[in-house]
Amino acid sequence: MIKVLFACWMFCAVTMASNSSAYTISKANFQEIKKRYGVLAMHRFEALEKLLNYAVNLSEYEKLVAVNDFFNKVPWMSDQAVWGEEDHWATPLEFLGRNKGDCEDFVIAKYATLKRLGIPDKKLFITYAKSIKYPQGHMILSYYDTPKSIPLILDNTNYEVLPGDKRSDLSPIYSFNAESLFLAKERGLGKRIPGAINKNKKWENFLSRYEKELYEPI
Repeated sequence: MIKVLFACWMFCAVTMASNSSAYTISKANFQEIKKRYGVLAMHRFEALEKLLNYAVNLSEYEKLVAVNDFFNKVPWMSDQAVWGEEDHWATPLEFLGRNKGDCEDFVIAKYATLKRLGIPDKKLFITYAKSIKYPQGHMILSYYDTPKSIPLILDNTNYEVLPGDKRSDLSPIYSFNAESLFLAKERGLGKRIPGAINKNKKWENFLSRYEKELYEPI
């Protein structure tokens, strides 16, 4: 288990300075990143630091585009190839550190970054969908300006941030965030499934690991 102090957020030691528009990563934590993942990983976190400082004062839509573009530069690779497991939900630290991952890793990193940039959790939902083009499951990030809005979709297969009704290649099945799980519908958030978050073992496992990374020092 990677024991890194995240200081108010799940990305290792990305902290907010006294100036509310400034984000910094300490030299000590840059060295820890370098030790664990190499010098190129350290440069990726330097780029993350620049992204946060650039995007903090943007509109919510502009933040969506900036974060989507940033993480879509990471190469896709299967969990089996990266972790030797059929299905592993990586934390954002692991994802950016290794610079590879599959669809849920892209989604989780974007979700966490946008929350760090001030977008409310109630607007961000991780959505499990069926790909029409490829007969398989897929994960995307859905942004709802209001609960009744058509969501904007952040995806690692189609790099453009588009409304859900423009993504005819996807059929949403359900959506969830850290607080709750909902049935996905084309419009609005759909009906909440009572207790369903407790049945999502992958999400529970991820949150458990996230909490360790958040609170355990190096």
